[in-house]
Amino acid sequence: GGLAMGARVRLLQTVDTEYTADSVEWCPLEGYRHLLACGTYQLRTLEDSSDRESQSGVDFDGEPPVRLGRLYLYSFSEESPASPLVEVQRRDMAAILDMKWCHIPVAGHTLLGLADAGGSVQLLHLVDSEKNAYALQPFSSLTLGEQSLALSLDWSTGKTVSRASGQPLKIISSDSRGQLHLLTVNEAGPGLQAEDSWQAHHFEAWIAAFNYWQTETMYSGGDDGLLKGWDARRTHDAPLFTSKRHSMGVCSIQSSPHHENILATGSYDEHILLWDTRNMQQPLADVPVQGGVWRLKWHPSHPHLLLAACMLGGFKVLSCQKAVEEKQDACTVSLSHTLHNSLTYGADWSWLSLQLPPKAQQLAPSASFHHSNTGARPADLQHSLKIQGTSLATSPDRAGNGDREGRASQAKLVADDVRKVGSQLHVTGGKPCDCDPTLEGTNLDMNLLATCLFYDHALHLWKWEVS
Repeated sequence: GGLAMGARVRLLQTVDTEYTADSVEWCPLEGYRHLLACGTYQLRTLEDSSDRESQSGVDFDGEPPVRLGRLYLYSFSEESPASPLVEVQRRDMAAILDMKWCHIPVAGHTLLGLADAGGSVQLLHLVDSEKNAYALQPFSSLTLGEQSLALSLDWSTGKTVSRASGQPLKIISSDSRGQLHLLTVNEAGPGLQAEDSWQAHHFEAWIAAFNYWQTETMYSGGDDGLLKGWDARRTHDAPLFTSKRHSMGVCSIQSSPHHENILATGSYDEHILLWDTRNMQQPLADVPVQGGVWRLKWHPSHPHLLLAACMLGGFKVLSCQKAVEEKQDACTVSLSHTLHNSLTYGADWSWLSLQLPPKAQQLAPSASFHHSNTGARPADLQHSLKIQGTSLATSPDRAGNGDREGRASQAKLVADDVRKVGSQLHVTGGKPCDCDPTLEGTNLDMNLLATCLFYDHALHLWKWEVS
């Protein structure tokens, strides 16, 4: 139970993703857990096209911004401790806003679902051409709306053991016009089929997620600051509930795959709330995390650990045992890691269970954090926020076509005109070692996690140790 004590994180590798990285997802399927996908989103601004403008004499002002994307597939190998992540594939495509692997094989396929800036949900399947030569190839896709961005998606299979045979496989997706889309994945063919769509929020529906224990129940969060519940069997005019408990846009939701009735939500208001889904009047716990909460991930095997990508707040690991088991308003931040002037958008736990050889442990400098240290905000934060604020205020997208790039100070998709600050890794927080000295030499439970930074176009691989 004492998982909060003595957690240490160590940077193993930094990968340059060239474009701004916003999602990282480790494959959950046995046999493929060494694979990591990373999705990127690059806004090509008018400045980038000024040379074309002068040559062609065409004014580009009236054009919508171009969103470029690239999908990377990496393989983790313990054989090369110095750089264990090796790129095995890159694929240029529409900008990627979210992606999730399906937790079970589908008709023998390992599937990755993507939500993209072209308003589509795409399924790619893993092709295993020869030893260690993997590639993701198109499997099926469905356009949700021409004038919208698909912002998120979730599979109904989050609790891998629960799916009864013959139970249809579903995807819930959300878009920039505030709509939710329920899709069915037809295993026999042709793949993705639209089952239902409805208006859920006034502005962007940043996130949609299943209750993994009762997949007829779904949740959504929007830029209107509302968290809502939905029942696939009921009319969508009336949500199951509407919560105003978050004070700003709700951008992350994940149902616990380990505990029925436990739901985690995160918002631009810099709070993570833990809920018992049977009572959505009041959360079980409220944890301030010093950053807008863009992604939440429950640990695959430690049921109380929650990983959060907190934008300017870096990434945090919360230990939620008391809240989950004893319904106390007590969640401790067992690890907090802030990178100087960067926005952490993606974070995911690896499903691998491994012991890295001692040699690898010596390679990277150890960055250790006391469980109470939440990481200080860098002094020049205001500068970066000011630039973002300017870009938002003058963004042509704000004219009201529903594609405002977010209204909060730490907006999700700000035009990429903030200078590439802090591309060197600065580790802030903690004295050289805030960990319990008695941990040295004891058995450590090893976890890998990956995070990615929006403006710094960097993917980080971390080793996380707990006594």
